[in-house]
Amino acid sequence: MWIIRLALTAIVLVLVLLIGVIEHVITWVVGKINPDASLRMRSSYVRMGTKLVWLIAAGKTTVIGKEKIPTDRPVLFVGNHRSMLDVVICLSVIPFPVGFISKIELEKIPLLRMQMRDINCLFLDRKDDRKALKVILRAIELVKGGQSMFIFPEGTRPKEEGKFLPFHAGSFKIATKAKVPVVPVTIVGTGDILEDHFPKIKAAPVVVEFGDPIETASMSRDEQKELPDRVRDLIMETYDRNRRLL
Repeated sequence: MWIIRLALTAIVLVLVLLIGVIEHVITWVVGKINPDASLRMRSSYVRMGTKLVWLIAAGKTTVIGKEKIPTDRPVLFVGNHRSMLDVVICLSVIPFPVGFISKIELEKIPLLRMQMRDINCLFLDRKDDRKALKVILRAIELVKGGQSMFIFPEGTRPKEEGKFLPFHAGSFKIATKAKVPVVPVTIVGTGDILEDHFPKIKAAPVVVEFGDPIETASMSRDEQKELPDRVRDLIMETYDRNRRLL
């Protein structure tokens, strides 16, 4: 059964990426006239595509706190990271354009790279501090320009469910320098879909909770230094609570 689910997921993903080439051309033309409309169209297409992939690959999904997400200004989403499917579920439920800061390896996949760049995703090489800084600075520019961004500040995925790596402080400069809210995002259960028994894929319940926005515009330097641990503690607390729902 898992082979059928894996095959269907792969087929849908490939179709979404291939059709995305046509969508890319159309929105490129639209962008010459109205860049904002082009971004909205591209984001809507990616959201639809990720919803289809998620529908086939995953199981029951509970989304909590979606109404807390500010819609009148850009934000920095900060989430824990357990699975490559975390991006899929978050893209499918966030109701407006959002760019992800992703690992540099994804930039090597041509069609995926194109779709990600279309929605202002950035590719971070954590092994090169100079290039990583440029990505953070670019993210700050995008957020100041009205683009919400999403980052997983652990840097890499923990191999064990329920374990959390340290949150890199540099990730939070995107919010503090742009003076936008941080929205904590707690993801529970995605590792049970794929990573915990790779390459087998199975349906499993997942909980995604959006926390209360944390304002950064008036934070002191000490508050900014404490922000990574503050957000990590909030996500860990929410994770423990929501894990009981599965």
